Amino acid sequence: MKSAPIFLNDLGVVCALGEGRAAVAAALFADAPGGLSDNASLLPGRTLALGEVHSPLPTLDELPVSLRGRNNALLDVALAQIAPAVADAINRYGAERVAVVLGTSTSGIGESEQALRTRAEHGHWPEGFDYAQQEMGTAAQFVRERSGALGPAWTLSTACSSSAKALMSAARMLRSGIVDAVIAGGADSLCRFTVAGFSALESVSAVRCNPFSQHRCGINIGEGAALFLLTRDAGPVSLAGWGESADAHHMSAPDPQGLGAIDALQQALQRAGWAPSEVDYVNLHGTATGHNDAMESHAVAQVLGTAVPASSTKPLTGHTLGASGAIEAALCWILLAENPQQQLPPHWWDGVADPALPALPLVAPATFLQQLPRRVLSNSFAFGGSNAVLALERR
Repeated sequence: MKSAPIFLNDLGVVCALGEGRAAVAAALFADAPGGLSDNASLLPGRTLALGEVHSPLPTLDELPVSLRGRNNALLDVALAQIAPAVADAINRYGAERVAVVLGTSTSGIGESEQALRTRAEHGHWPEGFDYAQQEMGTAAQFVRERSGALGPAWTLSTACSSSAKALMSAARMLRSGIVDAVIAGGADSLCRFTVAGFSALESVSAVRCNPFSQHRCGINIGEGAALFLLTRDAGPVSLAGWGESADAHHMSAPDPQGLGAIDALQQALQRAGWAPSEVDYVNLHGTATGHNDAMESHAVAQVLGTAVPASSTKPLTGHTLGASGAIEAALCWILLAENPQQQLPPHWWDGVADPALPALPLVAPATFLQQLPRRVLSNSFAFGGSNAVLALERR
């Protein structure tokens, strides 16, 4: 018997493209690429293009110190956008039947960095610092307390697949009947730790990244948050299926044969009950690194062929790491549910294809369709071979 469908009923999002669905949609489908800005403060001696959130964020001063920080402030902005739907779910089902599942990779490391600098300069920790700010579980604890949900709450951290896996975990809870609603998604915030780490791997581009180009030279780090309210009640978009695998080929490099990615793609299609020809669009992981783009293009071509429109949105948002799965699912949600002009997310690059890669049909700017896409896939392929693919369907 086919499992009951799981719906993404509401969405809150903030990233380099803007705050809220309308602002993000306008920037996503704009005639020129936006989102990224130059930053000279996070990596001494270098100016980098980063996906920063520039809008004012709440201070969270009214909360315990352990729950303050940029990561939770981003989550607060996203949560406020879906607060009425969350309150309705709590009133309808009871707070104990509403869960929270989030993904992150940085948590509050930025706050710890600032505290360590103060200690190095002055010999003591700054007033108001709490080590618990950087603990991974803080994100779920914050959203649980802020929303009033009293169901199970936890945070996943599997690098760049974290928040995609959070959505899968939410769906499994709903299908099992453990809860009736889940606040799920993720957040990550810019900090020196991640920027320096990727720079040490020689994986960071100083200018807007260039996915699948022969001239690609690395990623842009970004930040943001996206939260969905998932239930079994009919909504505009369903999580029709998903696939996940762990190939553990290397700590940071993907399996060049893409076996784990292929497995995740095939699982997503199987769970959704889709044939490859029924997929209307693929949101590519598309980091603009040499190895990842090569692996992903071969995996997508093997499973879907080379006719399905595809694009990477990371030249607009930056790579938001643990939040990327949820933020890119949010862009797909907007594509399916709030896209009156029936556009596809453009693939911003220099147009110089790498002849060593399969020729995927990368979406040109201002691509309008005769009808709105119905079925899309969103890829997230993380360090350590943690692969996740979401299948989203317009209902």
